[in-house]
Order: sequence, then C-alpha cells, then structure tokens
Amino acid sequence: MSVIARYALITLTPALLIATGATIWGFASVWALVWLTLIAAGMDRLLEPPKRDDRDHAPWSDLLSLALGLIHLALLPLVLIAIGSGHRDPGETLALFIATASFFGQVSHPNAHELIHRKSRPLRAVGAAVYTSVGFGHHVSAHRLVHQRHVGTDRDPNTPLPGESFWAYLPRAWRGSYEAGLACEDERLDRRGLPTRGAQNPYLAWVGGAVLSLLLALWIAGPGGGLALIGLGALTGGQILLSDYVQHYGLQRLEMPNGRIEPLGPHHSWNAPRGFSSYLMMNAPAHSEHHMHPDRPYDRLDPQADVPTLPWSLPIMAVLATIPPVWHRIMDRRALMVMEAAQARRMNGGGMHPRHPLRPGNEAGGSDPETDTLMARISQAARWQG
Repeated sequence: MSVIARYALITLTPALLIATGATIWGFASVWALVWLTLIAAGMDRLLEPPKRDDRDHAPWSDLLSLALGLIHLALLPLVLIAIGSGHRDPGETLALFIATASFFGQVSHPNAHELIHRKSRPLRAVGAAVYTSVGFGHHVSAHRLVHQRHVGTDRDPNTPLPGESFWAYLPRAWRGSYEAGLACEDERLDRRGLPTRGAQNPYLAWVGGAVLSLLLALWIAGPGGGLALIGLGALTGGQILLSDYVQHYGLQRLEMPNGRIEPLGPHHSWNAPRGFSSYLMMNAPAHSEHHMHPDRPYDRLDPQADVPTLPWSLPIMAVLATIPPVWHRIMDRRALMVMEAAQARRMNGGGMHPRHPLRPGNEAGGSDPETDTLMARISQAARWQG
C-alpha cells in the first residue's frame, strides 16, 4: 500500500463512521471513537512510523488534505443537526459528540495546520475555514506569525513554562495567542500604511467567521446545535493547545552570553514517532522536522532519531498532560535532561542558560538521585544537533 493510501485509509475511516453515525446508524459513532482511541493505541505497536518519501506524490498529498478540510466543513453541520434534533439515544449522542471532538482535534487540526502552511491561496483558505468554523481562526495568525518564529521563548504564549501545569497554561495560552496574533497582524498592516481595524485585518474574518458559524448552527440545528458547536469549539481549541503543550513542554531556547536567544533547533520540540497515530495526525508527531521545515508537506517529513522523544504516542501523552502530578513525574526530569544536554553541547556547560528553571526556586539538577542519574547520561543525549 502506498504512503498516501495509508494516510487516506487511516484518516478517512473515522470521518466515514462519524458521518454514518450522524445520519443512518447511530452506533457507528462508537466505532469511530474506538478507531481514534483503542485501535490507534493498539496499532501504534504494530505499524511502523512513516518515513520520508522523496517521490513526488502530487497532486495526491494536497488532494487528501483538501478533501479532509472539506469533509470537516461537511461533517460539522451533519453532527450539529443530529445532536440538536434531540431525537437520538443519549448514549449515541454522547458518542457522536466525543468522536467528533476527537476527530477535530486529532485529524482536522493537524490537517488544517498543513493547509495553512501551503503556498496555494485556496488551500490556505480551506485550512483557515476549518479553524474558523470552530471559533479558533486566530490560530492561523498566531501560529504562523508568533509560534513558528518565537517558539521556545517568552514571546510565544504557546510555549509552556517549565513546571507549568496544563490547566495553568490553557487560559494563558488561549488568551495570549489571540492577543499576540492580533498584535502581529496590526504591526504588519501598520508597516504597510493600512488601518489596523480595516477589512484587511484577518481578525475580522476570524471573529466574524466564528459568529457566523454559531448563527448558522442555531439556524440549522436550534439551541441544541448551538450548544454543541460551542462544546466542540472548546474541546477542539483545548486539544490544539494541548498538542502545543505536550510538544514543547520544558524546552527553551537558551540565552547566549551576548543576551540573544539561540537559533531554533530540532531539540526544541518533543517527537512521538509512532505508526498509526502519525498517519492519523498527518505526521504531526514528527514535530522537530516541521519546525525546521514548516513548508514541507507531511508526506516528505523525515522523523529524526536523535531528537527529544516522548515515551508514548502523542494522544496518550495528551491524556497524561491533563493529570499534572502524573505528567510532571514523567516529563520534568526528561525536560531537565534535554536542557542540560543543550547547555553541555553548546558551550561545554557554561556561558548559556535557560531563562526559567524547571522547578522555580530550585537549582536545575538538584540532589535527586534519579536526576543525578539522568545528568550522567548527558554525553549520550548530546548527539542532538549542535
């Protein structure tokens, strides 16, 4: 089976099940949820992660992304009408809602992320429409103008602080990314001599599109549909920020002796090279490669071996991130090891330092036996790009 066929099979199957569950067979939503959770977790152990494929898959790779974007826009009203009708079994309604939210977070978001990085204006427009339909259109501006440039620094609201829990990060990143994206768009228009609150500002489309989406939901699906859209938007936005939290937790770009910030490198992102979930999420778990080559299509990303790697798949790590004590127990020392390795690699252990300690008020490294063991392995970890 070709690479693109694998992407298509794994991403289109839950979309078909959700559409079936919203129309002719409610129990299909349960199978969609099983596909996105249990089957994904099981198949991650069996299926090899996608490798970089330099063969020209055009136009199939873009056509699949375009199809997934349009499917999202078609699924949304189908699901809202099904939920808003109030005539369905409560269990099937709940399964449909959760499966749709999971699909939006695990497939629609990574795919829309692909689209907004394309050079083609129509493809970028479809990606923006996907985000706007669930009230998260500002992500188009915030991601491209802020996160891509300033990830790993204090200027990026979507970079979690070391030791910060997801629940503390969530409201800060949500509001911060909205404001930072707006500030960048204002600055861009101001440099061109255009009014910052005119029609040229895309935030008019991001906010106006979200309002229009809600009005359409109320029109076609009633109050129940409107509430369902708000719920889907909240869960989708939460999953988008959760992915940023998991993929950048504790990884900072170091401050150099001259006060400037080091260049972005592969060691500033966590990766999760698993088979099924990588196909499901359009190779988003190869996150270091994306940040180094943001315009490279998903089927040509090259998951690297010598980069910070999460112990489990991205969906599993996202669940664990919602339980702060478990998350910090798993990830704090791993993040500390990466940061210490970066210092050792860059300046032989001196001259460069992180702006925030992993645990505020404590010296990095401490006297914890397990941390000391990890520090002894710095020389091995220092293979990451210098």
